[in-house]
Amino acid sequence: MTTRILGTAAFLLFGAVGTCAFGQTATYPVKPIRLVVPFAPGASNDTLSRATGLVMGPMLGQLFVIDNRPGAGAMIGTEYAARSEPDGYTLLTIQTSFTTNAAVRAKLPYDVNRDFAYIGMMAKSPMIVVVHPSMPIKTVKELVALARKRPGELNYGSSGTGGSNHLTTELFAKLAGIKITHVPYKSIGPALTELIGGQVQMVITTLPSALVQVKAGRLKALGIAGAQRSSFAPEIPTIMEGGVPYVSEQFWGIAAPGKTPPEIINRLSESLRKAVQTPQLKEQFAREGGEPVLMTPDEFAKFVLADISRWKQIVKDIGMQLE
Repeated sequence: MTTRILGTAAFLLFGAVGTCAFGQTATYPVKPIRLVVPFAPGASNDTLSRATGLVMGPMLGQLFVIDNRPGAGAMIGTEYAARSEPDGYTLLTIQTSFTTNAAVRAKLPYDVNRDFAYIGMMAKSPMIVVVHPSMPIKTVKELVALARKRPGELNYGSSGTGGSNHLTTELFAKLAGIKITHVPYKSIGPALTELIGGQVQMVITTLPSALVQVKAGRLKALGIAGAQRSSFAPEIPTIMEGGVPYVSEQFWGIAAPGKTPPEIINRLSESLRKAVQTPQLKEQFAREGGEPVLMTPDEFAKFVLADISRWKQIVKDIGMQLE
């Protein structure tokens, strides 16, 4: 009799907990959603995140609050998100630095397999080589010739050691057979500001990060790292046209803490896929040189892990020592 009573009580308790958990996911979201951007305001990561949040918010009936947490090559904000409550109210913008960090660093303060649930991709874009307007060059071929003439004298800015800008530039230098000097910043925004001010001579960054400055005449574009010219800036030749067999793209996506319920992940993913297909976001992305991409959570997870493997091979090929 006692066993039956305890069994019944346990069943009722489990049912109550299960109903409560189901109720939480069924009514999600009931409060604003924090989207952590592990970079400073102003660059493509911040701009695309804000634009996406403005469209996803009304779809979900809640406000998206952007929380910029730059530093340590995007690891500060990324670790914060990984340690957050897995309830769907703290999300993380991830981009190529997320995968390059996993490739180049021997130790991370989080586990890319265990600590994240991958929601979907926002957009992708080719990288672009930009220099200060005063540089006496107009093409990638002239940049390579100048760097060979002055080995180690040209400084390039990046979003931080081990980040995507760092690795892609080192790969470019390896393929071009040149020696240039790395100057790391907390994010690409300050690096571009220093480039505009003449403190560094070049940056390889995403098209969205630099295109506005190029069109305003504050930066000079030498080449785009796509397999073909970008429809957003067809006047800019590819880097391959400049004689360097170099192709590199950047991606942006959204992830959540690892134990976030699948129902919430799927709800967010569905909203994200709808958002990137809206005219509002297509126009915003196009204006900045980004191309929307549709991916399910499983597809995005496979993409992220494959990109980490790809960058590990690149790190090995260019002879970079793991940190």
